[in-house]
Formats: sequence, C-alpha cells, structure tokens
Amino acid sequence: MGDGSWGVNSIKHLHIVGDSISMHYGVYLEKMLQGKLRYSRKPPQNDDPESANGKDSVCVIEYLQTVRRTLQCDYLLVNCGLHDLKRHLQTNELQVPLTAYAANLETIIALARELGSEMIWARTTPVIDQIHNTRNTEFRRHAADVAAYNAQADSIMAQNRIEMIDLFTFTQTFGEEAYGDHVHFTEIVRAQQAAFIAGDLYQLSGELS
Repeated sequence: MGDGSWGVNSIKHLHIVGDSISMHYGVYLEKMLQGKLRYSRKPPQNDDPESANGKDSVCVIEYLQTVRRTLQCDYLLVNCGLHDLKRHLQTNELQVPLTAYAANLETIIALARELGSEMIWARTTPVIDQIHNTRNTEFRRHAADVAAYNAQADSIMAQNRIEMIDLFTFTQTFGEEAYGDHVHFTEIVRAQQAAFIAGDLYQLSGELS
C-alpha cells in the first residue's frame, strides 16, 4: 500500500481518505487497480492500524490540512458521514450536526482543490436501525440520518461539480445479509464494493477505460 507521497510514475495516482468502510473495500480495490491507478490511502500512525480510519468530517479536514504541502495525487476519493451521524446514547446529540457537516464538506472540497486533485465523493453506506442498534451499545445510528446526510452531501457535491460514486445504493441491494456486524460488511460484499468503485473510477478517469 502506498503512503500518499508522489513518486515517478506514468499512471495516475488515487489517494483515499475515508472511514473503516473504505479501509475494508480498499484491500480489494488496491489489487483491482494494479496497472491502472496507483493506490494509496490515509496511512496508519505509530503502528496503529485503526489510525488509518478517516473518521468524521472534522478528522478528514485535519488530515488534509496536515498533508496539504506534501500529498500529490491526481484523484482524491473522500467519504465521511457514518461517524458524523453517530448519536449519543443519553443525549441523542449528533457527533457532527448536519449544518456543521455541510460546512465541513465545503472545506474539504476547498482543500482538495488546494492539493490540485480531482475530488471524487463516495456516498455514505446504509444503516439498518434494528441491526445497528441491537448490535452496538456504545452509540446509535439511524437510517433517517444517513438519508439526510447523503442528501446534504449530494447537494453540495452537485453545486461544486464533484463526481460521486453511489456506494449507498449499490450496497443497499445486498439487504440485511450484507452485514457482518452492526455497520460493517461481509468480505463478499467488501469485494463487490471494490469492484463497483473500480468500475466507476475507470469511467470517471476516462483514459483508464
């Protein structure tokens, strides 16, 4: 896996910053893109694999600000949402309220442009309330919030002419059997997500098809 630094390479470079969903499908996507796109993602820090997780929109901004002078990539694939829409068990407060999420997405787009990268947005994957909230006892997530956050992101990406990969709709077709736990997916679904994303990337990047 690449570390996000630019090397002498004749093929285009894709860099990913995203939550654990992207970490999971990324294992398969990297292999599928060999010879087509150079793959890298937000790297782990201090030998902590979980630190490769992009988490919420605040964390994505912090990461992009950190690498703004060192990261060079042709395409920047971003997703955030599942962490933003977490609800506190006692207060029901959102981790990142929708209005703050919208402002953060605008900042992320500006940072991507500062990097000189073509940003691609991946829509947040589905949540099934009964599955998530019976299997997870630390916080709540709701399908209604996923819909609201995706709608907000859809509007902002459209206004800014950012290409989108509809990972939400694709993943939703697998139904309840897709889930390996409260919100993450089985290995079979992860591989299918990677294939779906690779197909979209080939189409979006033109010269790769």
